[in-house]
Amino acid sequence: MPDMEDDFDFTKPQVRPQAAEPQGDTPPAPSAPFKAASSQYYRPEIAEQLFRASGKEERFSAGQLLFAEDDKASKGGIFSKKSASRMYFLVEGEVALTIGRRPLDSLKKGEVFGEMAVISERPRSATATAKTDVAAYSLDSAELQAALAQTPEFALMLMSVMFDRLRFIAARLAQRKTALPSAVRESSVFDPPLLAQFEAALPRSATVRHWGAATIMREGQSGAFMYVVKSGRVAISIRENIVEYVNAGGTFGEMALVDQSPRTAAATAETECVLLSIDRPSLLEAVKVKPAFAMAMLRAITERLRFMNSQLS
Repeated sequence: MPDMEDDFDFTKPQVRPQAAEPQGDTPPAPSAPFKAASSQYYRPEIAEQLFRASGKEERFSAGQLLFAEDDKASKGGIFSKKSASRMYFLVEGEVALTIGRRPLDSLKKGEVFGEMAVISERPRSATATAKTDVAAYSLDSAELQAALAQTPEFALMLMSVMFDRLRFIAARLAQRKTALPSAVRESSVFDPPLLAQFEAALPRSATVRHWGAATIMREGQSGAFMYVVKSGRVAISIRENIVEYVNAGGTFGEMALVDQSPRTAAATAETECVLLSIDRPSLLEAVKVKPAFAMAMLRAITERLRFMNSQLS
């Protein structure tokens, strides 16, 4: 298993190192703590507006616990130990993140944290403690979903943060001299009723059909659309190694839709398949109608992060 200093859990905050690109067989530099504001698509003013409008104001004294690693419940403030997980926007003060008592990051004004547990509904991956007196706003899953109906752009900001992590993982996998692990993930995002609602909510979309073995997109290619599989199965590959099968109700190509970046992976029709091709404005309009669409996509991205991180082990 890789050393913790080189490949620790990427479901926890990470950022790509700023050093020069590695050459040849040179191993990548160790990862550094991720800050949401480091994403060029993160806008703290939008985040603050959303949290103030839809969240709850909280204050913590220096040394007080906001939440603990492996715990699904929020602690501290006005919330009981049995309450749902909450994500935070920091208005004043500083918060320390630790994993197993090891320092991970120090968060300051304007940053969002704790979102992974809220989106995935899984236990916390880190502990958050107030380093100074702290003022913050918090949201639980239901409040986040309601807020996205008013500010769907925030969903894309969260996606851009997670996509940065996915790109970093993909780059590390591609740099390895050995073959990629043989495990292949099967994924789906929308169940049949939600998929039907999603398609109906789209102001515009195109239905495209591909025969088996047809190339849908290539690594490094530019793109401005995401795809939803209506029927059939699509293989997602990195460096010609299949890492995921996308089944009916699944999505792929979201990265280019969110930030117009080059495709990180290739997609090939494993069987004859029918796809919905969706642009960014159409996705935003659909999320306004039903924010559960964004929550389903965000949840799927967190699971993809967990899976791809496991491939580094």
